[in-house]
Amino acid sequence: IETPNLDALAANGLRFTNFYVNNMCWPTRASLMTSLYPKTALPAKGSASGGLHPDAVTLPQSLLAAGYRTLMSGKWHLSDPAKPNGPHAPHNRGFEKFYGTIFGASDFFAPIDLQLNGKDMTREWEDNPDYYYTDAITDHALKFLKGDGAGDSKPFFLYLAFTSAHWPLHARPKDIAHYKGRFAMGWDRLREEQHERVKELGLVDPHWKLPPRHPNVPAWKKTPDKEWQQRRMEVYAAQVTCMDRNIGRIINHLRKTGVFDDTLILYHQDNGACHVEYTPNRVGSWTRPHTTDGRRLPVKPGNISGLMPGPQTTFQSYGYGWANASNSPFRLFKQFDHEGGTRSPLVVSWPSGIDHDIAGGLAHEVCHVVDIMPTLLEAAGVKPPRQKPVPMEGRSFLSVLKGTPEKMPNREALFWAHARGRAVRLGNYKLVAGSKDPWELYNLDLDGTELNNLAGKMPEKVAEMAALHEEWSHRTNLGRRKPGAPRKSPDDKPSK
Repeated sequence: IETPNLDALAANGLRFTNFYVNNMCWPTRASLMTSLYPKTALPAKGSASGGLHPDAVTLPQSLLAAGYRTLMSGKWHLSDPAKPNGPHAPHNRGFEKFYGTIFGASDFFAPIDLQLNGKDMTREWEDNPDYYYTDAITDHALKFLKGDGAGDSKPFFLYLAFTSAHWPLHARPKDIAHYKGRFAMGWDRLREEQHERVKELGLVDPHWKLPPRHPNVPAWKKTPDKEWQQRRMEVYAAQVTCMDRNIGRIINHLRKTGVFDDTLILYHQDNGACHVEYTPNRVGSWTRPHTTDGRRLPVKPGNISGLMPGPQTTFQSYGYGWANASNSPFRLFKQFDHEGGTRSPLVVSWPSGIDHDIAGGLAHEVCHVVDIMPTLLEAAGVKPPRQKPVPMEGRSFLSVLKGTPEKMPNREALFWAHARGRAVRLGNYKLVAGSKDPWELYNLDLDGTELNNLAGKMPEKVAEMAALHEEWSHRTNLGRRKPGAPRKSPDDKPSK
């Protein structure tokens, strides 16, 4: 997939090889905004629609109080879509300006819950037959950056939250056509090629073995309807390249205004590749029965073999096979706490801030999305907030950017528990399991693709780390969460 603008940021910045997120989008966003694990960042309701914990101080609230302009464009997914001006709406949690959507998934040609600071903005796509959400996210971000008042000379914090390449597979015909035939080699070959590529780049240890193809993925040679399968990946790639093009628009603005060198840019994903096969009966308030182009053609949801994705008449995902290739060489997917669900690329660009001796290189320090808020606050010279329900969980990795990683604060362990996974990482060891499965133990230094389960050989290590996880779960639960909370997010339904 062509991403020249992200490639350029990476080539002159830092690429983190051990960066973790949570295994789904809104838990990661909750951690990003609060430096808390999602179990404490969210209220007892435990759902994205419930909003952030009312006592949690957000990253934009901290920066706003320190004199920053705080701007957001894109997907929020941390408040109730039915309450656009509710207490957890982004413009009420620290963002002075917000354009975007609240739902976890959106029609790219006509987002159903589009808003600007709580005001309905659906007229925007109603009046524009060429509307495409990725472009519109950038259009409004640029308007925010250009500003309209005396305060526009203040430093800014921009949260640019694209929905690409989340399903549905919607892209412009020209962008799709650019990738015609690009993935004819199939997911088996693509998975092997990607493994070789990341080894060549130094992103993974060359001694780590490539796991077997996931059992739910047929061999490419035996896969029926290859043209449709290729088209799914072609649309996915088109979405990503469109996103990269729009990132380039932001970079060009920063260069023209002379602030690019002093702007700290971070790019990462919110979870591993999504394997979920979109079913025809999976509809909700975020989907549409008909197209919005005046023709009112029926929208046919679901990964229907032979129905080519891309236009608004479809609502599909790219499924197990391509997700297995995207995550190569790691195991499993979004919703799981194995490496394939929680390890993310992190690219950091800051020409005037990153030590020149390490710019363009790799950073191997273990970091987590909870670390981003304390890193940005330290970079901005802002003291961490005093907050309930617990203090910030993250630690700043600013020292890594400055070339002094030995000064990074110590942390005992990292924890996960959401959807179909649970895990704890302690040093090089990771204890991980499916939500109802027994613990597995891996030495990530020697076995980063999680193929050699050491649980049977090291029961004492399993017991030690399981106790840590239990202690963490008790501490972060705070006695408020009730099991079996209803799932109200389109993203939060487990796959079959």
